[in-house]
Amino acid sequence: MTRARRLNDTFDTGLVWLRRDLRSTDNAALYYALKHCERVWCVFVFDTTILQPLIDKWQVRHPGTQAQDRRIEFILASLRELDDALRAHGGGLIVLYGDPAALVPKLANELRVDVVFANHDYEPAAMERDETVRERLAEAGRQWLTFKDQVIFERAELLTGQNKPFTVFTPYKNAWLKQLTSFDLEPYSVESYMSHLAALPPKLDRQLPTVHQLGFAPGNLAELDLPTGMSGAQHLLDDFVTRIDRYAERRDFPAAKGPSYLSVHLRFGTISIRTLARFAHEMSLQPDGSGSATWLSELIWRDFYFMILSHHPRLASGASFKEEYDQLRWEQGPEADEAFAAWCEGRTGYPLIDAAMLQLNRTGYMHNRLRMVTASFLVKDLGVDWRLGERYFANQLNDFDFAANNGGWQWAASTGCDAQPYFRIFNPVTQSEKFDAEGRFIKRYLPQLAKLPVRWIHAPWLAGVERLAEFGVVLGRDYPAPIVDHAQARARTLARFGK
Repeated sequence: MTRARRLNDTFDTGLVWLRRDLRSTDNAALYYALKHCERVWCVFVFDTTILQPLIDKWQVRHPGTQAQDRRIEFILASLRELDDALRAHGGGLIVLYGDPAALVPKLANELRVDVVFANHDYEPAAMERDETVRERLAEAGRQWLTFKDQVIFERAELLTGQNKPFTVFTPYKNAWLKQLTSFDLEPYSVESYMSHLAALPPKLDRQLPTVHQLGFAPGNLAELDLPTGMSGAQHLLDDFVTRIDRYAERRDFPAAKGPSYLSVHLRFGTISIRTLARFAHEMSLQPDGSGSATWLSELIWRDFYFMILSHHPRLASGASFKEEYDQLRWEQGPEADEAFAAWCEGRTGYPLIDAAMLQLNRTGYMHNRLRMVTASFLVKDLGVDWRLGERYFANQLNDFDFAANNGGWQWAASTGCDAQPYFRIFNPVTQSEKFDAEGRFIKRYLPQLAKLPVRWIHAPWLAGVERLAEFGVVLGRDYPAPIVDHAQARARTLARFGK
C-alpha cells in the first residue's frame, strides 16, 4: 500500500476540511485537492461536540467561572497563521462553529463542490463522524476522499509474519524501519498547486472568532514559552536540530533542555510527521546519530499507538488492552477520592510527583519521564484506577492525543500492550534522586523546599522535624507529609494483580 491513494479523476471544485493538520505545507488532503481541482476552498470547524464537554467539565470543577483551555488559544493562533498563508495565495480559511457532521455537508452544498477532502482520523468517534459526513455528501451526489497524513504507516500497513497486528513495540519498530523508503518521507508539494485556491465568498469571509466568542476565557498561553502555528513548529525544530545529538543522554532529566517540545505541534498538525521523521531518520544514519535514532523511536511509538487504536477501538470506551485486567479492583471511597485529589493538585508529599503535577496544571506540559512516574504513582502507590488519571491528563495536556495518552497510561498500569510488568513499580524517591539529582526541577515548582539540602529534597520527611525546621519547613504546614508509604503500597499492588 502506498502512503496515500492515487487519484486519476479531476474535479471542478473541492473543499478541504482541516482538522489535525493546521498547515498549508506538506498536507496530503490539501495537496490532492489542489492538484485535482480547479478551485479549492478550505474550512476549519470549531466542533461543539468537543468544546461543550470541555466547558461543562470546567463548570463542574470551577462553578461560576468561564472555562479556560490553552489548546483553544493554541488553535486560534495557529489558524490565524494558516489563514494568512492561504490568503497570500488568493484563498483563505472558512471558520465555522457547530457540529461538523452537519456543517461540512451544508457548506459543501452552499459552495456546490464536487468533492470534500480530509485526512484520516483514527479515533472511533471521529471515524463515526466522518462516516456520517460521507453519507450526507453521497446523498447530495458529492464525493468524500480521505488520505493518510498524520502517521508514516497506518492501520494494517505493517503486520506480523502471521499477518496479524503487532502488539509488541520492538518487532513493530524493526518492521517499520525495514519497510521504510524515502518515498514514505517525501513531502507533499502543496506549493506547486496553490494557484488553485479559490477566493472566499463574501458571506464566508469573516474574521476568526475570539476566545470569548468560543465560550472560553483567555488562559496563560501567552505567558508560556510555547510558539504557535507553522512558524512556531519550525522555530522549535530549528532549535532541536542544534541539540538532537544529546537527546539520548538528556531526555530523561526534566530540569534539562532535552526534549524537542514539538508534541503539541504534531498533535495539531502545524508540522508534518514526514518532516520530523525524515530529519530524524537522516540524522540517525550519521556516525553520531544515537540521539536522532532515539528520537526516531519516539516517533515510531506514536505510529504504534495509532495502529493499536485502529485495531482495538474498544480502547476508546475505557477497556484494558489486556482484557483480564478489567477485573482489577481499584481503591474506592472517600480515602481514594482524597488521594486522587491530592495527586491532581500536587500535594502527595512526594516532591517529584508534586512538582510534575504542578507543572502540568500550570503549563499544560509534562516531561515524558514524569508522565511515566506520576502515572505509576497514581496506579501502583495510590491504587487508583488508571482511567481517572488518563482523563485528567486528557483535560490538562496541551498535546493530548487519545492514542498516545491511552497507550502511555496502560503501559504504566501494566494493562496495555507491551506494558511494563506489573511488578515494575517506580519508586518515586529513587526516580527523583536519579533524574533530578540536584533537585533543580523540584525547586522550580516547590520553592518552599528550595533551601533543603539535596540529601533531603527528594524525601523531606526523612530529615526529621528538627532538621526541617532549620530550613524553614514544617510538614503539614509548608509541605504535606507523604500520603502513602511506598513499600506498603507496593505490596498492595502485587496483591491487587493477584500475584
